[in-house]
Amino acid sequence: MEQEELFPLLCRTAQGEQAAFAELYERTSAQLFAVVLKVIRHNALAEEALQEAYIQIWHHASGYHRGRGTVLTWMVSIARYRALDAIRHRNARPEVNTEQDLHPVDEQPPVIPAHDRLKECLYEIEQDQRQAIHLAYFHGMSHREVGVHLQSPLGTVKSWIRRGLEQLHRCLS
Repeated sequence: MEQEELFPLLCRTAQGEQAAFAELYERTSAQLFAVVLKVIRHNALAEEALQEAYIQIWHHASGYHRGRGTVLTWMVSIARYRALDAIRHRNARPEVNTEQDLHPVDEQPPVIPAHDRLKECLYEIEQDQRQAIHLAYFHGMSHREVGVHLQSPLGTVKSWIRRGLEQLHRCLS
């Protein structure tokens, strides 16, 4: 999908044109569904997350800025966040209601939720590495797009991401 094809559709979507939005959906839904399905791995939940992503795209089309990446990258980012939200929602535990769910304080140390631990580990790596990983994995940018965004050579970006992921792995292990 070329930027030149999607950008005008997104602009028209931002103006409330349903036909443009329908065409944008038709041209991108297969790719976005693949992204969401890769994250969720459950068809029904993936379809629901994709629907939520397109609702957000419809409502926030005017918030897209060309200098931050392609239309498709922006849409992939939204879809990925909706998929992650769906997983968080599905995995959310109800509050503790019964005494049998309670553990004595001395029994085990408190467990840090996985996302909190990841945040801690992300802040232990160098800023350049953290930024590159964030753009690549949380915003769906390719290494080349990260390089353009950070105004850094492709090889440097790849090294930052590789070294940062190695440090994250060590920190999380």
